[in-house]
Amino acid sequence: MADTPELPGPSRAARALQPLLHDVVICVAAPAFAASPRDGQLRGARADGFYDHDRRLLHTLCLLLDGREPEPVGVQPLGPDRVRFTSVHRYPGDPTDDPTVIIERERTAGAGETVLLRNVGTVVRRLRVALTAATDLADIADVKRGLTGPAVAPSAPRAGGPALVWRSPTGRVRVRAVECPDGPVTAAGPTHGTFTWPRVELAPGGSWLIRLTITGRATPDPPGHPVAASPHVPWSDPVVRGDRRLIGLVRQGLAELRALRLADRAGRGSARFDDQFIAAGCPWYLTLFGRDSLWSARMLLPLGTELARGTLWTLARRQGTVHDDFREEAPGRILHELRPAESRHGHGLLLPAHYYGSVDATPLFVSLLVDAWRWGLPAAEVEALLPYAERAMAWIVRTCGKDEDGLLRYYPRPGGLLHQSWKDSADAVRDAAGRRVEPPLALCEVQGYAYEAATGLADLLHSRRATARARRLRTWAAALRRRFADAFWIDAKEGPAPRYVAIAVGRDLDPVTGPASNMGQLLATGILDGDGCADVAAWLAAPELNSGWGLRSRSAAVPGFNPLSYHGGSVWTHDTAIAVQGLCAAGRPAEAALLADGLLDAAVHFSYRMPELYGGDARTGTSPAPLAYPAACRPQGWSAASGVAVLGALLGLCPDAPRRRLRLRPLPPGLLGPLTVSGLRLAGADLSVRIDHAGRTTVTGLPDGWEVDTGGGAGSDTGAGAGPHLPG
Repeated sequence: MADTPELPGPSRAARALQPLLHDVVICVAAPAFAASPRDGQLRGARADGFYDHDRRLLHTLCLLLDGREPEPVGVQPLGPDRVRFTSVHRYPGDPTDDPTVIIERERTAGAGETVLLRNVGTVVRRLRVALTAATDLADIADVKRGLTGPAVAPSAPRAGGPALVWRSPTGRVRVRAVECPDGPVTAAGPTHGTFTWPRVELAPGGSWLIRLTITGRATPDPPGHPVAASPHVPWSDPVVRGDRRLIGLVRQGLAELRALRLADRAGRGSARFDDQFIAAGCPWYLTLFGRDSLWSARMLLPLGTELARGTLWTLARRQGTVHDDFREEAPGRILHELRPAESRHGHGLLLPAHYYGSVDATPLFVSLLVDAWRWGLPAAEVEALLPYAERAMAWIVRTCGKDEDGLLRYYPRPGGLLHQSWKDSADAVRDAAGRRVEPPLALCEVQGYAYEAATGLADLLHSRRATARARRLRTWAAALRRRFADAFWIDAKEGPAPRYVAIAVGRDLDPVTGPASNMGQLLATGILDGDGCADVAAWLAAPELNSGWGLRSRSAAVPGFNPLSYHGGSVWTHDTAIAVQGLCAAGRPAEAALLADGLLDAAVHFSYRMPELYGGDARTGTSPAPLAYPAACRPQGWSAASGVAVLGALLGLCPDAPRRRLRLRPLPPGLLGPLTVSGLRLAGADLSVRIDHAGRTTVTGLPDGWEVDTGGGAGSDTGAGAGPHLPG
């Protein structure tokens, strides 16, 4: 959610601004992370610090050698959770400008850091080494608002070795110096503490190492809050051969998702049932977000159903049961956001620890269960989760029933989120003239989600012989589809197609004009007919929305377009990936390939670590690489999962576990080069798919009794059993 700047009044100071993140180095091991400037020195500025469970444990950790800061020379990521900062210490009296003392700081999220000094010169060096530490133990919501709290005074306990300890009513932290050759002098002042080694002697070729452990968290410990996940990763590890860009995006994305895992152990009573899910993103959203966690799990279904199961159970346990205006809770509604405590987010926004202000998480919950069922989620899990899905669907039907137009609208409370779908910034919905449009609103993609949830749940109920309930849902969905067709289409005066889908309709079914990316998320829901899919595909591929690097959130041809705004023209990684999925599902391969190619090219420029969103400037033959949105989270869950989503879409994977049939519709040979993927998971079996230069498809590892449908094309082949290793 973005903060919208406001101009200061004539007699008051400007408010603090949200810290920018474009040059911040983040390492994460959820629920912990560390955010650092590129020199590694934490100075108490911006978002600097070590964090755990939304609490900043340290905001200052500054290294001095002989009273001087080292000179930074490089930063090297060592994985999603670790980073190395290298700097040098030079001597003005030396006959050379070359450094003779090299400093390497390895920082690890959730653990601490090591400091290694190496003498690469030819003379003995004697150094005074000091590390200064301080903290405000601030809540992440305050940090996001650009606030720094008052310094918390440390203490230096005598027992337990060299340590500094900070305590406040909201948090605690302990920093210990371990594995150091000589004990430091430890001093605790009113604003900071210091470890000092007055005389460190380094012989030529010698080294000196210390390790700091940093432990702490918010207090009191929030009951039932998710915790760090076990080492077990709830998805398979695929091997991809083909487009190097796709290989890099999948590999890096999965590494980041491993670091973003959290676990909910409530209610299962065994470590074996460590229900895992993907946190939304770091640094601002390193927690359970219904919408984000559901989409991440949905995108990873080609790698198994275990993550989907964990995500569904985590949200099912927190499904709404009562009416609560402050939490915006209602029976059947799915949670939007979980925090350790109530928090203020600026601009009058006050959110409870359990907040339900999302209109889209509830239908997405239903659709994830349906999709997981089709991918082979065990029948016992489907049966156990089905009542939660039916309660979620009941909330959707009731909410639409209360609306005068029968649509799924949101009506935010004062002090809650103004917009309650994925475009949730205050200016997320604008018309073609650039004017903000206020709720209540019925967003186009939310109607698609509701339709898809109803038809999918009807299929699931029908398979369980609940034919009457299934029939009622299909009837309801058909009526929603008709209402959508009547209300959402807008005639275009000019453009790539004669009409487009409104981003939303307001009161009296007034459509919000101006093409936006939201309509791309309709393509796979079934709410559009074939002509509608063709019109939407034309808009998504046109330069007004397709920047050349991905799908813009708002057309560049209308007033209010801003390529570096949160939702007014930037490119969202996950939004582009969902559009690619939809285009493939709707039989629009050329448009899918166009968007996928731009996204994969952007991934190269971001070293495959895709930001939450990035600039929507037009790509030209000489344009530079796209810029990340300055305050974008990176890593971000659904951005990291987008590589697998694109992979599944390009392969055209469409499983149907109840009928034991796998449908494959890969992109045609002219649009997709040869591609081999092993390590996919279908109904618990390892699956491999190979597509050669001519588009011939080979599938091995199908579960027993399954068949593959490649559309009757010549040259397809299937195999059963484990299947041989497929060469690239």
